[in-house]
Amino acid sequence: ASGAPAVQDKVRQGLDALQRAAAMVAQLELFSENEELEEIASADLKFLLLPALLGALTLKQVDLSRRLEHLQSAREHFLRFLRLCRSYGLGAALLPPEERDGSGPAAPTQAGLVAMAVNRRAKIERYKQKKELENKLASMRSVVEGGTADEDQIREFHILQIQQWISTSLEELESIEQEMVILRSRDAARQAPAAPHGPTRPLRAPVRPFILTRDAAQAKVFGAGYPGLPTMTVDDWYEQRRRQGIVSGQSVPQRAPGVSDEELQKQQQEKQEEEDDEEALQKARNWDEWKDTHPRGYGNRQNMG
Repeated sequence: ASGAPAVQDKVRQGLDALQRAAAMVAQLELFSENEELEEIASADLKFLLLPALLGALTLKQVDLSRRLEHLQSAREHFLRFLRLCRSYGLGAALLPPEERDGSGPAAPTQAGLVAMAVNRRAKIERYKQKKELENKLASMRSVVEGGTADEDQIREFHILQIQQWISTSLEELESIEQEMVILRSRDAARQAPAAPHGPTRPLRAPVRPFILTRDAAQAKVFGAGYPGLPTMTVDDWYEQRRRQGIVSGQSVPQRAPGVSDEELQKQQQEKQEEEDDEEALQKARNWDEWKDTHPRGYGNRQNMG
């Protein structure tokens, strides 16, 4: 696997070797944008691949915390390779048709090279040319590596390799652009403050479990059997809820001494019914007043002589 420590060690060693080679090539000034391809020695053509190889190995690093940094570095390596090849006129068959006749800029901009990588027509052309290059390289590889090829064959082989890497670099640039967009969108989403979802509710203290009893006598019985759970009478429970502001003080029932829960509930129900029925209340008041002014038996004349 590419993420294995042994593989990553080889990737770092390869990057160090390529960077030392690139530094020596720059010091020797092997390549210049002012010279022609014919002026480069056949043995030196393979060193044109150094920026592309640096970009490919840079993408092999799997440190997720530095992934965006590695993508940007690989992007710069591939763009440097494409600019160098374009200055020598290499890879013209892999460019869009409007870029082949020389009417385009002599030194393409970075934005132009990226646009070239994602151009649909250019991608179709590159795919066709890539297959032809692979077939040619496969037929010439055994001759060149076997040491029986002449200088013209060696030169053609290196140029075909460069053209193959031009196609690969353009494909990698397209993938890099897409991955960078995803990474930047992810980072922006992480840094954005979370939007509030509706009005916030006040935090309420968690309710501890307890045993609800009718009166204090029952609380003693249950409390003795369940020492792990506290007991609480109905009156205590109402008083606790009133202090928390959940119920109003008027809703707390007042228990008279010696009155059971059933009687208290019945009294509350009767009181509620009387308060709700104004007509019944007024009728009861009129009946009480009539009894005060009319003694028992008033108006009964049937048994009188």
